[in-house]
Amino acid sequence: MSAVREALAEQGFGILTEIDVQTRLLEKLGHEMEDYLTFGACNPPLAHQAIEADRSIGLLLPCNVVVRTDGDRIAVQALDPGTMVTLTGRNALKSVAEEATLRLDSALSALTGGKE
Repeated sequence: MSAVREALAEQGFGILTEIDVQTRLLEKLGHEMEDYLTFGACNPPLAHQAIEADRSIGLLLPCNVVVRTDGDRIAVQALDPGTMVTLTGRNALKSVAEEATLRLDSALSALTGGKE
């Protein structure tokens, strides 16, 4: 998990929230599952630009990143920031979404050594 945090930090993202889904489901429902974390990652300058373009964009922030066990490997996935543009129809968010996508893609690529 520290490698994910470091890769995100290299791209200017901090972790605002961390949800241990595995632990929560076990505590609340008695359901056992594989390791599953959800990070709320935020790049402050990009978040600021998005909020300036659309005050209600906070509903789609921060960028969600999931880290989970998938068989014998760890899967790291991020929601496509382009979703902000698709859901809102606000072209003013396009440049922010593109920059966030580049940064998230770079972080994910660093974790895989450039392999997908």
